[in-house]
Amino acid sequence: MISDYWIVGARIIDGTGSEPVDGLAIHVVNGQIAHLGEAPHSAELVNAEGLTITPGLIDAHVHFGLSSDIGPSLRHDISVAELAADMFKNCSDTLDAGFTTVRDTGGIDGGLARAVASGKVRGPRILQCGPVQCQTGGHGHTAADWEPTANWHDHGIPGLRALSLLSDGPAEMRKNIRETFRRGADFIKMCVTGGVVSTHDKLSDTQFTVEEIEVAVEEAAARGTYVTVHAHNNAGIRNAVRAGAKCVEHGSEIDDETAALMAEYDVAHVPTLAVVHALLEDPSAAGLPSNMKERIGPVLDGQIAGLKASRKAGVKVGSGSDLIGAQQKHRGMELTLRSAIETPMPALESATRINAEILGIGDETGTIEVGKSADLTAWAVDPLADPAAFADPDQVRLVVKAGTVVKDERP
Repeated sequence: MISDYWIVGARIIDGTGSEPVDGLAIHVVNGQIAHLGEAPHSAELVNAEGLTITPGLIDAHVHFGLSSDIGPSLRHDISVAELAADMFKNCSDTLDAGFTTVRDTGGIDGGLARAVASGKVRGPRILQCGPVQCQTGGHGHTAADWEPTANWHDHGIPGLRALSLLSDGPAEMRKNIRETFRRGADFIKMCVTGGVVSTHDKLSDTQFTVEEIEVAVEEAAARGTYVTVHAHNNAGIRNAVRAGAKCVEHGSEIDDETAALMAEYDVAHVPTLAVVHALLEDPSAAGLPSNMKERIGPVLDGQIAGLKASRKAGVKVGSGSDLIGAQQKHRGMELTLRSAIETPMPALESATRINAEILGIGDETGTIEVGKSADLTAWAVDPLADPAAFADPDQVRLVVKAGTVVKDERP
């Protein structure tokens, strides 16, 4: 791929919230956006006539390590080769859906991220937390009832999959956080409440003490990074916020009081609607039992209410799909669902500029601005006018990742 070219003829939505601009050319040099304006006659051109270009999308909550049927994968019914193949496919499908960056919030370790970064596996830029931190019997500890807890580590596959580490008490937490960073984690993910896809808990359960969470926050801060938490109920969220966590995943009970506390402590919120819709439709598609629907309960309506409460309080609201299992091709459904709740422009901003800020890479990507990485997605239609396009990878005609064209289906 040439290192100096102009993309011309498209409508540009820059991710800052500004109105779209028609015909603005994007000059890409050595992987970065060098200029925005009019291409000179002598320039190398990429014709995007009739397309709409947005920043490359960012999914702040993915699980590439859960790319196979979950039940069989935990029973060792699926070979390591097949597990890897499923992960590689979902990485590629994510890129084809217009996502140039993702934050993996549990299930892989540094091996997959490095394989993608090296170019050996086709996929988006990956920031990852390695194994999730959970307490014995908590969300993330998905062993069967009869499986001895001491055997849980056998589900990990060094260099590929790292599901969770179990901590009970501050000392064990500190040791496991240090081990997680040793394996190359970019940030820390903790489970501080029960979850939907759980075996031994309820959504109303709180998990980890404030002291345990504070230890994780202290260790993350020592490495210049942060803790995000899986959390549904308000008691768990408030514990995490007061302990210093910087982001809440899901947040299906966030009310005005909790949202105000999050705003006070500058804590972000990443709702995850797409996975709830997928599980309500067919849990078996992810290799989960059909009775999983019973655990979902009020989570969908709760996340919508929590999203609105966070917006009202001025909380930074990102975007995550949380898709699990083999069917992760349509992760842009999260933006389609969000568009119906709060219109397409803020949905797009959440999945570009705001997600970049939450991930700590706002200086590098998330908007179409001079000096940023040339991470771009070109659509056959304007997704602000037709937000169903966000969920349809066939509408993505051109994807540029750090200046390299990684998908090109222009007419």
